[in-house]
Amino acid sequence: MVDPSQPILPPAPTVLRFAPSPNGHLHRGHAYSALFAEAMARRLGGELILRIEDIDTTRCKPELVDAMREDLDWLGIHFDGETVRQSNRFDLYGLAADRLRAEGLIYPCFCSRADIAANATGETDPDGAPVYPGTCRHLDPHMAEQRIAGGANVAWRLDMDAALERTGPLTWAEMNAETLAISHIAADPMAWGDCVLVRKDTPTSYHLSVVVDDAEQHITHVTRGMDLYFATAIHRVLQTLLGLPAPIYCHHKLIADDDDKKLSKSRGSMSLRDLRDEGLSAAQLRRELGFQSAAAG
Repeated sequence: MVDPSQPILPPAPTVLRFAPSPNGHLHRGHAYSALFAEAMARRLGGELILRIEDIDTTRCKPELVDAMREDLDWLGIHFDGETVRQSNRFDLYGLAADRLRAEGLIYPCFCSRADIAANATGETDPDGAPVYPGTCRHLDPHMAEQRIAGGANVAWRLDMDAALERTGPLTWAEMNAETLAISHIAADPMAWGDCVLVRKDTPTSYHLSVVVDDAEQHITHVTRGMDLYFATAIHRVLQTLLGLPAPIYCHHKLIADDDDKKLSKSRGSMSLRDLRDEGLSAAQLRRELGFQSAAAG
């Protein structure tokens, strides 16, 4: 029953985002992800915003941001509202880390990759990397403070056991791209171990910054590739610990090279500008990837 004493609020707008990292030129896989987000925003009657995920200030270059915008303009994708750059928001991520630190949920880690490899148990996370063996989890706090004060390189890791004691079992809402039906997926954060939330070279991490930004930008639906499907478990932990809303997720297929491996910048996959130089049009690429032309929307 409606309470006549309470105002009737309009439904919250549907907001999606495309959030690439400018650490290389965009390729077909990025184009598919951007077009998928555009098509889903159109289908849901929502907005699509562009977020530049450039927390890696060493690899993310201004010229690559410019090239990315040029590629997206060429594809004919229209974005709503203001573009956010994560490199301008480190203070915001720092506040989130400070909250977790104050609650004893993250701890300093001084281990190098070689240290982790030397002490690895053989267990791997969903990305195939060694699960952190917990070397620094029980360091004496005074000794850790001295090392930090002395300028030691330090990352901050989530104490996953402590976090899950706080959150309990978690699920996420996964939307079927064809039917839009929602199913609830059981999250398995323990598969990741004590993941890094504040990196040694950057005052945040992908996991921390993305959940903060999704909440701050009122993202209602997250579309992204299946390579990030299992990482959703970490994001649900952080959303719960920080009291942030959880969007609906929709993970799409990955575009593969001729050798059936995922397209990636590190493997030198052909960029969109290379395809343009070879004479491919945006309309042809859209059709090739299974999307209508921009004018059709």
